[in-house]
Amino acid sequence: MDTEAQPVERDRSSRPSESEETSSEETSDTEGPEGRSRFALVARAANWLPGGRISLTVLTCLVFLLIVSRFVMQPFQIPSGSMEPGLRIGDRVLVNKLAYRFGAEPQRGDVVVFDGTGYFGNADYIKRVVGAGGDHVVCCDKDGRLEVNGRSVDESTFLYPGDSPSDAPFDVVVPDGTLFVLGDHRSASRDSRDHLGSPGGGMVPVADVIGRADGIAWPAGHWTRLTRPDVYARVPAVGGAHG
Repeated sequence: MDTEAQPVERDRSSRPSESEETSSEETSDTEGPEGRSRFALVARAANWLPGGRISLTVLTCLVFLLIVSRFVMQPFQIPSGSMEPGLRIGDRVLVNKLAYRFGAEPQRGDVVVFDGTGYFGNADYIKRVVGAGGDHVVCCDKDGRLEVNGRSVDESTFLYPGDSPSDAPFDVVVPDGTLFVLGDHRSASRDSRDHLGSPGGGMVPVADVIGRADGIAWPAGHWTRLTRPDVYARVPAVGGAHG
């Protein structure tokens, strides 16, 4: 018995017309030499890397993450309890590095990460802004509260339970281009108060601010967005107008 498959003549009626063939050929070549060149370059790169396309995909993702971390959003780990109860030791916060790069300035109430080299210590720090350029910051008023530009600030929503706004009194005017910063856990924070007698007077140059902490990314159970407390919106700007 002959088991070899027999050739079957194709139905001539199914053969595409000359115009259809031309159209098909034209459609298949729409990428052009430039598209084919890019595809060939990717293919060569994949063949060159151990692991092929998988390694190329992983490498591309890593490069993308490095670019994002360098210029857009960077994770920072909280090393101490100086910002409790909101930020705990080991929390990873996402710092928005573009927050102050297009004309915007740090605002009272923002939680910022800054490079303290030369005046705080050779490290990055995370603190809350309580005074910006021109602000008059005093502690404490007759009720034991922080006062900014003559307005008392109720910090009870973020201050560490049992802490006072400050154990040591101070009365400062923040120079332009700088910030006066405090930790939320005042009794466990080394901040602008501790450097009032040092060069720079404990003020943080705005130029040294790395970015604004916008949220807690890890651990998952502590995920939250960090927002500016409303109490600072009622503080009058320098000169008496409300900001």
